[in-house]
Amino acid sequence: MTLPAFVHTDIIAALTGISPGDALDRARDRRPESKQHAQGSFEALFVPLDASEVSLAERAAVGLFVARLHEEPEAVAFYGALLRETGGGAGLEPLIVAEAGRAAGQGPYGAFRAENAPESEAGPEYSVASVEAAYALGDRLSAALEHAHMLVLHPRDADRERLGRLLDAGWSSTGIVTLSQLISFLAFQLRVAHGLRELRESVGGAAATRAEDLPALAADVAAVARERAGASTEQAPVAAAEALPAAPRVDEPARFTQDVLGWKPWLEPLPVAEFTEAHYDALVQRDRVHMPYFRLLARDPEALRERTLTDLDIFFNTDAGLPRAERELAAAAASRFNGCVFCASVHSRFATEQGADRAEVQRLLDEGVGARISTRIDAIVDATVALTATPPRFGQPQISALRDVGLAELELLDAIQAGAFFNWANRLMLSIGEPTTA
Repeated sequence: MTLPAFVHTDIIAALTGISPGDALDRARDRRPESKQHAQGSFEALFVPLDASEVSLAERAAVGLFVARLHEEPEAVAFYGALLRETGGGAGLEPLIVAEAGRAAGQGPYGAFRAENAPESEAGPEYSVASVEAAYALGDRLSAALEHAHMLVLHPRDADRERLGRLLDAGWSSTGIVTLSQLISFLAFQLRVAHGLRELRESVGGAAATRAEDLPALAADVAAVARERAGASTEQAPVAAAEALPAAPRVDEPARFTQDVLGWKPWLEPLPVAEFTEAHYDALVQRDRVHMPYFRLLARDPEALRERTLTDLDIFFNTDAGLPRAERELAAAAASRFNGCVFCASVHSRFATEQGADRAEVQRLLDEGVGARISTRIDAIVDATVALTATPPRFGQPQISALRDVGLAELELLDAIQAGAFFNWANRLMLSIGEPTTA
């Protein structure tokens, strides 16, 4: 089933300034499903059918906070305008910008728990400190911004107790899933936009979209969002706070590994008995109903479906472009840098299965992203790491290195999207559950 497009301007193209018909636009057209469903993911999260669990203004406020943490001015302009247009109030936009400025850092921070990852780095944590800010934001939004800061800058430090703080502040399990999807999606969207903008500038291309055009686009998005969500724009009645489920029993993996691992959720997955055909459609592959990760994400089926279809095109569309093994290496490198043992295990193993040398892949896991393997692999890993940093530091040196090892526009797009996607996947895996040895 193909869902209709509700917003007629591609948001990544608008944030990037790509011109219709230029080399990057043509490359994106070679990956039509990832282009369509990255836009679909934006619409599922910011133009939702149901906004009762997370209001339109809350979504925009978190979008603005995350954009400012990434130091992406175009996205700050867009999400700031979206907040104004969705009823954020006159004082909320500058307050959130100021809070994000106070919370800014150079991530990812956090402690690696694997014994073959000694390169932990401490960093400042964020909380809403002033009484005035806490009053203006309220308990729910304050907790959401603190969660966003952790996911953006401290993904390695995610833990079960942090979800308890959200529940205590009035978030439901379904609302937490949507909130975590939204933050994690933005970690992808902003990196793709950043990478493509750097590519456009590397060939001297002029921006097709001006910063002053973004508020009008945000107004159009907000109008569509209000119409689509309809009555659900009213916040759901405040119910008794949900209790955090008992901690799952896990045997924590000791190392980054290519072995098969399991994963257990910290929130209750949607019971199979409550699945409708819309939920099964969101899984894309119906047998995923037996996997707790996908049953938990199915609490927001619209977002899950679009995310899954984005993923499949980025990694499985092999119509030319970057070889599958190298896309998987980019995924493994982002996961190793962010500290996601589960994702690193899956995608390092996929890289080996697709033809990468097993011992070289294991060196990446054991020695970290500074391991030197070959000129081409090193260029891909270095570019992925630069893109995965928060704020991203991917730029002309990384592009030159990638071009020097033979990557043209389509291969560059694949490298950017593969690395960027695992900034989405890692943050979900790390923040709503934990790995266990199978």
